[in-house]
Amino acid sequence: MARKANTAPDGAEATIDPSRALVPSVVQVNEARVRRGFWPKVARTAARIPFARDLVAVWYCARDPQTPPAAKGIMLAALAYFVLPTDAIPDVLAGVGFTDDAAVIAAVLSMLGANLKPRHRLRAEETLTRLTSDETESSR
Repeated sequence: MARKANTAPDGAEATIDPSRALVPSVVQVNEARVRRGFWPKVARTAARIPFARDLVAVWYCARDPQTPPAAKGIMLAALAYFVLPTDAIPDVLAGVGFTDDAAVIAAVLSMLGANLKPRHRLRAEETLTRLTSDETESSR
């Protein structure tokens, strides 16, 4: 069924539609999705995904008030795609489940990587070190 242009962007298709990534209502929905689901999913998957540092650095960049709004909107769309339980390749598929997420983050980095500052990468490194050490301690 076709979606009307004035309906709320509540579905996954609005999140991943690049032509709508900067529509204010879509940005708000993506920001809410990322706020709710980002850290729980990172905590569950950080040890299994090789692009975790880039992913978390993008999150810090998207939350930085100095990041331009257009860059934030695109970053939030990419992060919302990572958070979505349904995407092009289901994350539960061993070995390939996160390849689509990695490709989306790689595309964001190639387009908007100049917005990522050393402080974003440093915070990402510190956060992942803390997360993985907490995980190691809890498994003992």
